[in-house]
Amino acid sequence: MSTTFGLDDLARRTGGVSRSISAENFTGAKGAGGMATEGTGAPAASRLGRGWKVSPSIDIAAGETVLLADIDGPGTLRHIWCTTAPHAAWRQTLLRLYWEGEETPAVEVPLGDFFCNGWNRFSQVSSIPVAANPNGGFNAYWPMPFRRRARITLENLAAEQMTLYYQIDYELGEVADDAAYFHAQWRRSNPVTPGVDHVLLDGVQGAGSYVGTYLAWAVNSPGWWGEGELKFFLDGDDEFPTICGTGTEDYFGGAWNFDVPGQGYTEFTTPYLGLNQVLRPDGLYDSQQRFGMYRWHVLDPVRFQEDLRVTVQCLGIARGHGNGLPHRYRQNHDDIASTSLYYLDRPAPASPPVTPDLLDLEVDTHM
Repeated sequence: MSTTFGLDDLARRTGGVSRSISAENFTGAKGAGGMATEGTGAPAASRLGRGWKVSPSIDIAAGETVLLADIDGPGTLRHIWCTTAPHAAWRQTLLRLYWEGEETPAVEVPLGDFFCNGWNRFSQVSSIPVAANPNGGFNAYWPMPFRRRARITLENLAAEQMTLYYQIDYELGEVADDAAYFHAQWRRSNPVTPGVDHVLLDGVQGAGSYVGTYLAWAVNSPGWWGEGELKFFLDGDDEFPTICGTGTEDYFGGAWNFDVPGQGYTEFTTPYLGLNQVLRPDGLYDSQQRFGMYRWHVLDPVRFQEDLRVTVQCLGIARGHGNGLPHRYRQNHDDIASTSLYYLDRPAPASPPVTPDLLDLEVDTHM
């Protein structure tokens, strides 16, 4: 079974079988969907009975961790869809994925950040591996192969109960010997120490491919903020990286401050990269500018054979630019939360662990 999938593969016959886990079929067992006699939809389905959307969702109490899936392999996760009520707890809800019986997760990311919505406010994302659709429908198509076992949990760290609707589509069947394990690491610097790079990824040992970045970036200084270079330190690189970009907006496929004359910061969402969210000050309670942006290395994966470290500079332009005076770079102290996605030849844990203090949002979360 390949870990990539193209249109040509639709015509190929395989030995794989399709299964799906949801609140209508908690185990993904064959012929076991829609059998519930009680659940969150039972009051609405009381006159219709069994088989009529009796269990479309689950309630997760404050502080509770629920097991969404526990699957025996070999197989590949193909699609994850979910939505929540309320929407305002996306940063305070932790998604974890475990491979091959490991006790520590290979994926540990706030739910919203995993789907490029890190600010507890909905933003449309129209990319190939990730789609976020009105109003809060989250989709991920990253192929996630496993050989013996896959386990998915969700922890509600918010102060109130949440309701989760979800569906996990997967395929049971042979996994290629060279198929690597999907990983995601989330980190936050709040604020970044001036002169110190924000670390997106570190401590990765082994061979693999870096495939994606999402940044939720809050600006704490006036002026332009996105001059910082993305740097990829590969296979023993020390002081200087092998791959060094030309600026933050350049890395995400934009240019010239994402500023279209006459309209300012301009959102865009494309198959592999985008500035999908711009939250502007409102003159009252929203005092800072906040941004969400993604870059998927699907056609240009960053390959490494031994180890990988990724950083971004928190670099802006000081006042003087635009008023006739020479501009100067300025080391900023912004709030940067990053999600790094990569494949690795082993089911190693994501590190460091996400702690509740890093999840606090100083932003109005009312929808």
